[in-house]
Amino acid sequence: MSEAQATNLNYSPSSFSSVKAPIRVGILGFGGLGQAAARVLAPKQEMLWVAVADQKGYAYASEGLSPQQCITTYQAEGSIGYLETGGVLSNNSIADLIQQVGNVDGYFLALPNLPNTFMASVARQFIAAGWQGVLVDAIKRTSAVEQLLGMQAELQAAGITYMTGCGATPGLLTAGAALAAQSYAEIHSVKITFGVGIANWEAYRATVREDIAHLPGYNVEKARAMTDAEIETLLDQTNGLITLENMEHADDVMLELAGICPRDRVTVGGVVDTRNPKKPLSTNVQVTGRTFEGKISTHTFTLGDETSMAANVCGPAFGYLKAGFNLRQRGIYGLLSAAEVMPQFVR
Repeated sequence: MSEAQATNLNYSPSSFSSVKAPIRVGILGFGGLGQAAARVLAPKQEMLWVAVADQKGYAYASEGLSPQQCITTYQAEGSIGYLETGGVLSNNSIADLIQQVGNVDGYFLALPNLPNTFMASVARQFIAAGWQGVLVDAIKRTSAVEQLLGMQAELQAAGITYMTGCGATPGLLTAGAALAAQSYAEIHSVKITFGVGIANWEAYRATVREDIAHLPGYNVEKARAMTDAEIETLLDQTNGLITLENMEHADDVMLELAGICPRDRVTVGGVVDTRNPKKPLSTNVQVTGRTFEGKISTHTFTLGDETSMAANVCGPAFGYLKAGFNLRQRGIYGLLSAAEVMPQFVR
């Protein structure tokens, strides 16, 4: 072996990543999920949080935003626009942030998809502004992802790499199913079951509303129109539990597009406890199929009960943002899903 060949074997941890300077990241939405995302980013060396927007304002700091200062300001004043340094009040915060701040490599869209067309409309704002970079969402509904699929050509032409369905489910569990499927010649079923525990539903208002929209007798419009008092009344009737079955979840279309199985073989359901941080049941995905030898078997991937919804959504979202950043550097634009790309760990 030559000296050059030997040198090539001396890998360092940094050699496994094409990220040299920190990826400059923005967060759209600063409710419970957006605040958790800021906390997840705080210790990261490969990403720098520089921009944020909520309904009433936005903030930008080229040297990086302080999660504690931003969270304190938001909780005290109701908007990040009141941040002493870098905060701007605006009734058109997302569009204003995109237009006023150019030096952002990627955004995590920690936004409620209410109405069901909202995420697609946000993507169109980025296209209209001429912004180029990486967008990542954690949206749930099949129909919402299908709207984005219809924008594939627009996103490619705009130079945007859009990673969709990159939370927990769709996202982490969808990717787990895609990986588990490799043991089989044919997939018979993919069953995703989630348990979510939150101490106070008001910390995740938008997420809870989206879950209520999946209940029998409810839809996106009805859930969106509900007052906080009406939601409290509903939760009182169920002892704080939201039990969901056969949800319209984009895991199905994502696994179908990835060639794993037809969407009608994918089912998603679970239980959300809005009054207890402990999970009511363990989150898992079960992939059942037939091997090439003709054996029927099931793989089960179970998430640790100690991992929160926020950890299982935000961690993968930023892993997919890093993957999207590297893909975009290689000239790959358009829409990709969590079932098509492996996330990259953000150090």
